[in-house]
Amino acid sequence: MVYDGMTELIDTYKPDVVAMEELFFNTNVTTAIAVGHARGVLVLAAENADVPLCEYTPLQIKQAVTGYGRADKNQVQQMVKMFLGLSEVPKPDDTADALAVAICHAHSASLSGKLGI
Repeated sequence: MVYDGMTELIDTYKPDVVAMEELFFNTNVTTAIAVGHARGVLVLAAENADVPLCEYTPLQIKQAVTGYGRADKNQVQQMVKMFLGLSEVPKPDDTADALAVAICHAHSASLSGKLGI
């Protein structure tokens, strides 16, 4: 289901690049394994579609969005809201996280000349 869903998204929107957060888990190994499996499927779908993959650490994402690599979740959400001119913080939290990755990629790639969008 995950692979089919990602493939459908790629086919529909034809992205030039896929940006993802690198995995970071502090304590919950069970969650890390499940997320790692799903993430691997997403990477496979991007690879099979010949879509380049860019990965960013949580620190890089926070730095790009807030200017501070140790920002908390609320600070990141508020900056995503501001950057995108939204009336409220995107919900659920995963949506704001995904938008933060996209903003990070836009900042990072524009600096390197590899925006891909």
